[in-house]
Amino acid sequence: MKKLLVIFAATMLTFSCKNTADQAGVVEESKQAVIDSMNIEMAKKEAALARQKSIDSMQAVAAAAKRERVVVHHNVASAAPVAQAPAPAAKRKGWSGAAKGAVIGAGVGAIGGAVIDKKKPAQGAVIGGLAGAGLGAGTGAILDAEKKKKEAQQGQ
Repeated sequence: MKKLLVIFAATMLTFSCKNTADQAGVVEESKQAVIDSMNIEMAKKEAALARQKSIDSMQAVAAAAKRERVVVHHNVASAAPVAQAPAPAAKRKGWSGAAKGAVIGAGVGAIGGAVIDKKKPAQGAVIGGLAGAGLGAGTGAILDAEKKKKEAQQGQ
């Protein structure tokens, strides 16, 4: 009878320990799922912030271009004809590196996201495009800063 009781106790102990190990695994998986979803949301917010920064920088460039316009008045009432040199063509300012990086990154990210997410390619393209735009804008801004530093050093 004692042997039976010991065997029964050992069996119960074994099964009870195995059950708690499974529960611990489920708890860890649910914690990891929560962490992953939080990371995804943070990445979405960062991508939206980077997109907004690139839009703001493009608007600032457009506003600066509007302010740089020069108005030339010609005096027609003068008695002697005056030879005027043709006005030099205003150098058109191109896209900033951040804007170029954002556009290129958005395109590459959208294509990559659509290819990677085969079940929902539209969702993959949107997420990839936003992430690519953010990374591209950041990289372009870094390159712009380095270019400005080089120009400042050459100007001295």
